[in-house]
Amino acid sequence: QLQASEGGLVQAGGSLRLSCAASGRTFSDAPMGWFRQAPGKEREFVAALSRSRGNRYADSVKGRFTIPRDYAGNIVYLQMSRVESEDTAVYYCAGGSRTMIYSSMSIATAYNYWGQGTLVTVSS
Repeated sequence: QLQASEGGLVQAGGSLRLSCAASGRTFSDAPMGWFRQAPGKEREFVAALSRSRGNRYADSVKGRFTIPRDYAGNIVYLQMSRVESEDTAVYYCAGGSRTMIYSSMSIATAYNYWGQGTLVTVSS
């Protein structure tokens, strides 16, 4: 139900945009987010956005990443700028429920729907 775009290779300092399209259900009233998992590390929160609750960002990406949403098209994006080698990871989009509270938006287990992972590699 969540289909993420291809990641890719990007040079350090460059930009990349990921997209995630939802089908089969609408997430217009629910948070959608992005998580990532680097080799040998646990999955971590990146960013999330809810129309009613606003957005949240991990400290590591604040000021560099944004999470635009196309509510009509049921698409969430992750706009990555000034990428760093530490951003290399498999990125996952996720969709939550309408009842998710703001404090849960950064918690992976609070999300019910997941897209397939997409690899982003940052070269130095």
